[in-house]
Amino acid sequence: MDKPTAVAPPLMPEKPNAPLPEHACDAHVHLIGNDFPLWEGRAENPPPGTLDTWLDHYRTHLGVLGCTRGVIVHSILYGGDNTITLEAVRRMGEDFRAVCLISDAATEAEIAALAEQGCKAVRLNYVHGGLLSWDGMKRLAPMLAAHGLHVEMLAHAHLHLEELAPQVPDLPVKIVFDHCAWPDPGLGVTDGQKALERLLAAGHAWTKLSATYRHTPEPHALLQRLAAANPDRILWGSDWPHLMLNGVPMPDAGVQLNILLDAIPDSATRQKLFADNPATLYGFAP
Repeated sequence: MDKPTAVAPPLMPEKPNAPLPEHACDAHVHLIGNDFPLWEGRAENPPPGTLDTWLDHYRTHLGVLGCTRGVIVHSILYGGDNTITLEAVRRMGEDFRAVCLISDAATEAEIAALAEQGCKAVRLNYVHGGLLSWDGMKRLAPMLAAHGLHVEMLAHAHLHLEELAPQVPDLPVKIVFDHCAWPDPGLGVTDGQKALERLLAAGHAWTKLSATYRHTPEPHALLQRLAAANPDRILWGSDWPHLMLNGVPMPDAGVQLNILLDAIPDSATRQKLFADNPATLYGFAP
């Protein structure tokens, strides 16, 4: 059965309403290209274009938004073969890092090899499905930490955080919850969201103030609550090029960034959000 093909995002995003701090980092994008093999179990095909084509689009995206650093998160469209993401990081240079996919059966040699190629984290996905389980991650956590990797988890706050949050402080590896832990705004501020805010406040977890267009139509209060919980534990990512939208309208990354800037006007918090925190977590030079 043929897979649907994703729509391409705007090639030129809207400009931010204010300049981002020096060394600003877009800490969550995906790189794609039809010159790399796709996973048979994928939900869709990426928009047309080679990796070189999409790297050109990515450079335009970064330039308009005012970012000089980036984190490329491996897309499940390519399954457990991280080649495209590692190659994208190699071509982009020293100010770029990878987040890769591994399975529960990953070996220390495989983890070490990823670390040597610019990988700083592995992804655990409870929303779209993936290769790594929570129990598998806990077994691998000491190895990940030993090689300077952390874990980036996509989970629903209202479904998963109450159960998982008590385990996070005792893990030997850092945990980042992507996309504000993907809440259901129809439920109000759930116990799961409160659990995330407690983890942030205690310095036990990080979160990306990203992709609110997927789940929260009016995100200002959510963004402000998470930033207030601990400004030293927040990151930002555009989620470009916005794959697997599942019916959500294609966003403009610049418009989404301006929503965040409106929600967080404080310059000291912006400095941490866009520059200082990603430098700490991903090991960028000062």
